[in-house]
Amino acid sequence: MLDNQTSLNETRAFVSKSWDTLTRTLTRSETYGDPKTDDEPILYLPKEVPEPDAIRDLQLRCRIDVRRLPELVAVPGDVDLNKIENEGLLYLEHPYVVPGGQFNEMYGWDSYFIILGLLRDNRFALAKGMVENFFFELDHYGSILNANRTYYLTRSQPPFLTSMVLTLFKDQSQGAPDLAWLERGYAYSVRDYTQWTNEPHLAGDTGLSRYFDHGDGPVPEIMGNPNNYYRGIAHFFLLHDGQDANQLIRIKGDGPKSEIIGPIFPFFGDARTTPDGHPEPSEDVHHLALSSDFYKGDRSMRESGFDVSFRFGSFSGQTHHFAPVCLNSLLHKTETDLAEISEILGKSEQAAQWKAKAAARAKLMTKYLWNVEGGLYFDYNAVTNTPSTYEYAATFYPLWVGAATNEQAAAVVRNLPIFEHPGGIAMSTRESGAQWDFPYGWAPIQLLAVEGLRRYGFAAEANRIAENFVTMVAQNYEKDHTIREKYNVVTRSSATRIRVGYSQNEIGFGWTNGVYSELLAQLQSQNS
Repeated sequence: MLDNQTSLNETRAFVSKSWDTLTRTLTRSETYGDPKTDDEPILYLPKEVPEPDAIRDLQLRCRIDVRRLPELVAVPGDVDLNKIENEGLLYLEHPYVVPGGQFNEMYGWDSYFIILGLLRDNRFALAKGMVENFFFELDHYGSILNANRTYYLTRSQPPFLTSMVLTLFKDQSQGAPDLAWLERGYAYSVRDYTQWTNEPHLAGDTGLSRYFDHGDGPVPEIMGNPNNYYRGIAHFFLLHDGQDANQLIRIKGDGPKSEIIGPIFPFFGDARTTPDGHPEPSEDVHHLALSSDFYKGDRSMRESGFDVSFRFGSFSGQTHHFAPVCLNSLLHKTETDLAEISEILGKSEQAAQWKAKAAARAKLMTKYLWNVEGGLYFDYNAVTNTPSTYEYAATFYPLWVGAATNEQAAAVVRNLPIFEHPGGIAMSTRESGAQWDFPYGWAPIQLLAVEGLRRYGFAAEANRIAENFVTMVAQNYEKDHTIREKYNVVTRSSATRIRVGYSQNEIGFGWTNGVYSELLAQLQSQNS
């Protein structure tokens, strides 16, 4: 039972107003700023797209430097980031909603949850325009991007395109269903799906998929000096010389450095370094670097959206080694969604093929990702051919997409106490100091868990989690009149203590706003 309706409604009113604040268009100067880098505002057009008329006025009014990408981008592997001299914003045709704070661009998986909120506020045109932007990205940037900045050209984000397409198609506010638009959405969704189910996105010989960034070396989009983040990781690996030792390169004296693709950090003696890397004159100075495999994992972690956790090894530096529960669940949903769309469009043969693909993936997920004894889904290391033991809230994804059997869903529910806390679902059971681990909970995971539980008949558990989350968000809004990207679900607070990765708790916040609106509407509908 929802108490304090006034607080809930005031928070809901704030969400409705926030969409305009978080909307970005070509005509707004704030669209181009990027707190994550120090570059001047630059807008990049695709090489092959004619310059829109609005661009000329923009250059005069906002003093934006407009350039073209140096080459055509058909697939992410086509991109050579070294040919892009300065980082900048990538042109999109339609207005879009950003998460907020340092995230001042349109993100991949964030947008699904934002779109749910937009539709709750009857902002259909804005929501549809965002999906059209994803179609544009596939046509001109090679994939659905992590977000529309040049440094994101080498990776995507978790695949939610069919979820967005079907949600918009089924919206009842627009009258007769738009079958022509659904046909377009189907074609773009197949293109997106194909990228996830071919090399280099395949996880060994499992038949499952993995996250993979086509770029190499450190990422530039870390607030402040990225070298400070990577220096801390090198220091951690040196002090914890165990399973992650192969991700650290020790350079003795003036040894060869040609294979190093990232920064080189000084350290003392044979054992350890200081976090800031400053040597003492009395000691011999050697050097440390992180391996190219670590950087590939670090980049791939960012494609997963879960940056940073320790789920895929320390700092998730082995992300690309794993077949993840979340990604393969989403691909199962993509397959079932494409089957549904095929049936709507009268493509019965394709519908049967997509259903067969979904059934085959569900079997592989049981084979590789389901742990009978633990009663949870776990990621699978396709390099060592071993399942992970890291308990993670991705275990709710198979319920959301319908890939779990009734017995598997019941087992997950028996393990709810592992993840459930007064404010909702915590990401993991391990307090690594990273924001995507215990004790933090994130809006999208609450929604997927709640809807997954409801799908299998566990309405009481679903409603409890939903109510705990929305009341926590509302109570924190009462205190500081902001909505945050994440919450401590143990203390029911927006106060965070993050020691790994970026430490801010950004204000805005796109997907929290969307999920709050969606869960609140679902609860109120059941109580009416």
